[in-house]
Amino acid sequence: MADALAAQGQASEDDLVLAREASAFYLKLSESVLRQTPGHLPLAESVASGFTQYAYAFVALDADRIESTDAKAARRLRERAARLYLRAYRHAMAALELHTPGIGQWLANPGADAAAPAIRLRDDEVGVAYWAAAAWGGHISLSTDNPEAVAGLPGAMRLARLAWQRQPDYADGGLASLMGTFETARPGGTAQQAQAYFDQALAASHGRSAGPLVAQAENIALASGDRPAFEALLQRALAVAAQRRDLPNEVMAQRAQWLLDTIDERF
Repeated sequence: MADALAAQGQASEDDLVLAREASAFYLKLSESVLRQTPGHLPLAESVASGFTQYAYAFVALDADRIESTDAKAARRLRERAARLYLRAYRHAMAALELHTPGIGQWLANPGADAAAPAIRLRDDEVGVAYWAAAAWGGHISLSTDNPEAVAGLPGAMRLARLAWQRQPDYADGGLASLMGTFETARPGGTAQQAQAYFDQALAASHGRSAGPLVAQAENIALASGDRPAFEALLQRALAVAAQRRDLPNEVMAQRAQWLLDTIDERF
C-alpha cells in the first residue's frame, strides 16, 4: 500500500479544483500508512510534498488574496499553513533520521562541519530532503514573529544544500529555485548568487516550469523595486504555464496572475 500511495502521489494532475478536493483524503490515508512504515522514503517524500504543496497552493495563497479585505481570516489561514508546513517537515525528517541517523542534530549545530564528518545524502534521500527543506522554509516564512522558528533558517538552508550538492537539477530545477529563494533570505546573501540559482533552475526545467520565474520575480525583481522586470517575469511564467499544463504550473499561474492584478500595491 505504501508503494501504491507513493506512486499515486507522484501522478500528474492539472485540475486545481479536483486536486484540492481529492488531496485531503489522500493525505490523511497516506499519513496513516506512513506512520506504520516511517522509513518508506518514497511515501515520506509523497506525504511531505503533498502537505507542502497543499499549504502553499490552497491555504497560504488564499491568505494572500484576502489579506486586504479580511486581515484576521488571512492570519488564521497563515497559521494553518504554518502548521501544515511543520507537519510535512516532521514526516520528512523522521524518514531521513531513520536512514541517516544524526542528521537532525547535524543540521541544528552550526559547528557540526568541523566537529564531525560531513553528512552525505544518498540519491533516494534527495527528494525527501528537498521537501523537508521547502516545508521548513515555508514554516519559517510564516513564523517571523517566532524567534525559535526563525532560528531554524540556517538548518533549512544546510538541508537544501545537502540535496543540491547531490542532485543540483532535482525536480526539474525546483531544488535550484529553492536555493535561490534561500539565498535572498539568508544574511549576507547576494542577488547575483540567487540569480545564478534561478538561471540553473530554468535551464534544468528546459523552460517548462513557471516556478523559477515567479520566484525570481518575487525575490529579486520585487526586492529591488524593478517593476518592468517583475511584470516581464510574471508574463513569462503565465506563458510557460499555458504551454505545459500540470499542477505546479497551474498553481504558479494563479500566483503570477494575482501578483499582476495587485502590482500597483507593490510599486
